[in-house]
This record gives sequence, C-alpha cells and structure tokens, in this order.
Amino acid sequence: MRDFDDDDVHSSPYSRKVGERLRVIRRQKRLSLQEVEANSGDEFKASVLGAYERGERAISVPRLERLAKFYNVPVDQLLPREDISIPAENDPAASRKIAIDLVKLGQLSGQPFEMLIRFLKMIQVQRQDFNGKVITVRGDDTRAIAAMLDVPVDQCGERLDALDLLFHP
Repeated sequence: MRDFDDDDVHSSPYSRKVGERLRVIRRQKRLSLQEVEANSGDEFKASVLGAYERGERAISVPRLERLAKFYNVPVDQLLPREDISIPAENDPAASRKIAIDLVKLGQLSGQPFEMLIRFLKMIQVQRQDFNGKVITVRGDDTRAIAAMLDVPVDQCGERLDALDLLFHP
C-alpha cells in the first residue's frame, strides 16, 4: 500500500478549484507564470505554480499565505467559494455602472477619499476582483459613494469626473 503524499492530488476536485482560483487572481494581476517566478525571486517557480493552477499539486498553507502576500490579496481570496452570485444582466441597478480609476484615487488624500478607498476594497473582496487599477460600481454602490462625496446620487458621476477619478480606457 502506498503512503498518501499531500502534494499528490491526482483527482482532487477541490485542488482543481483552488488552482482555478489561483489562476484567476494571477491573471487579474496581469502576470504570466514566468513573471511570477522572476518577480518573486524564484520563490514561486513557474512549473510548480502551473501545477498548482492545474490542480495537479496541492499548495501548503504557509506557501498559500506567501503567495497571497505576493499577490497582495487576503489569503481567503485564493480559496474557492461556492456562494458567489452574479447579478442578472436585466437588473436595473447593474445597468448604471461607473468605472473608477483606483490608481488616481490612491493618490488623493483626505477623509472622504480614505473612506471611498475602504469601501471599494470591500467591494473588491466581495467580487474577488483584484486587478487593482479600476473597479466598476453599480447603482447601489453609487448611492453610498454619493453620500461619501456629499453630492446627490444623480451627480455622483459628475463629481467623480470633476475629481478625474472616472476611468477612461
């Protein structure tokens, strides 16, 4: 009888889901496997990270923690979640979207902007979206942002534009 090796996960569905999640985060960060290897000082070899992402190899908890720090995301965001719901496309709140430039927002100082940054980070965690450059907010989020910026909801987009915070691709 063969001893079970923690790294040997030939057919573990959960390891495949973890791997899919690792790949999603890496791609959101716009990094190739080779770039992760180079930028991590060879701590995360491209071949090993690829095996994690394919679910062929299990990642240890300490290594998962180091990878989360490298990607600058909470550890739990590297783990799959079953309860993620995607809003319906015919949802009227989803149709009123505003794209906010997170890079420009990070350059502003002051209480309303710090509060806005915390709010948008919360949205990022909920959506598991960590590209770090832009976030699209929906109608319900816009109401909260309008309150933070002390403007009426219908003027939120104009205020963000005046602050040069709207993302223009």
